[in-house]
Amino acid sequence: MNKVKGGLLLGLVSIALAGCGSEESNATSESAAAIEGDLSFYTSQPDEDAQKLVDAFTQKYPDVTVQTYRSGTEEVVSKIKAEQKAGDIQADVLLVADSVTFEDLKEDDLLLEYKSEELSEIPSNLVDPDGMYAGTKVMATALVANTANVSEMPDSWDVLTDESSKGETIMPSPFYSGAAAYNLGVFTRNETFGWDYFKSLKENDMTVTKGNGAVLQAVAGGEKSYGMVVDFIVARAKAEGSPVELIYPKEGVPVITEPIGIMKDAENEAAAKAFVDFVLSEEGQELAAEIGYTPIRKGVEAPEGLQTIDEMNVMDADISELYQAREDDKKEFETIFGQ
Repeated sequence: MNKVKGGLLLGLVSIALAGCGSEESNATSESAAAIEGDLSFYTSQPDEDAQKLVDAFTQKYPDVTVQTYRSGTEEVVSKIKAEQKAGDIQADVLLVADSVTFEDLKEDDLLLEYKSEELSEIPSNLVDPDGMYAGTKVMATALVANTANVSEMPDSWDVLTDESSKGETIMPSPFYSGAAAYNLGVFTRNETFGWDYFKSLKENDMTVTKGNGAVLQAVAGGEKSYGMVVDFIVARAKAEGSPVELIYPKEGVPVITEPIGIMKDAENEAAAKAFVDFVLSEEGQELAAEIGYTPIRKGVEAPEGLQTIDEMNVMDADISELYQAREDDKKEFETIFGQ
């Protein structure tokens, strides 16, 4: 009789323990199950990269359907402003090039405060102190050179204004690329460069094209010898066999962090917060590195061929000043280049 009671007791304990283990193991899935519905994601990431991010997120949150709008940062923001004017902003989550863009949206009271638990592993100087946005990666603008056209690699931005490279250079437009708009503000406020540098670029027949992808394509194809471009796409192209070389000029490089934020009137706030958490999480940052970006999270290594932010000589400027002057900067650029 005692053996039967002992057996029953052991069985009940085993069931209870199994139940506890099951509850613990299912906690994540139950949490994921609570996140559902449609999520509208606006981004300036390349289509393929944005899709990889969305696929990884929906694998973790299968009840969320993500609709993505993708274009250059300036066009993405123009779309948001048009939707604001119409009284119906469609975006839930925004991930575009630079913090200056987010400062503009913050000033217009279009962002939702959200301080993700993942921020403890992100450098505090790359996060908005008010919790309106956070950097997601480190992206420098550097030089790209075609190795078939160039025998001796330069180490300075001066190569773009040198007589020997006249008509052989290309850069993205600040009217399309958020990175280019940010770079314009930084370069023109740096005493080594200023507006005279951009006047020299024009005099040296610098070509201005729509975005960074077009810059890389022109240099990789041999149409141009040098380009001003974000670093990660050069490292990726070189790894895939393109005849290109990535150069971090000695004077320094502008750096953007491709921030992420939630729109104030997001229709699916729960899914939007889960998306931000995922992008900043170790899993999300490892995915960023796998795609070819330099992660922003501590402890996640940069892909081969890219410098970490600690290795870079970073050129920067006051964010508030860059925000206030962005439209005037673009007008001055238009005056010089006739865009």
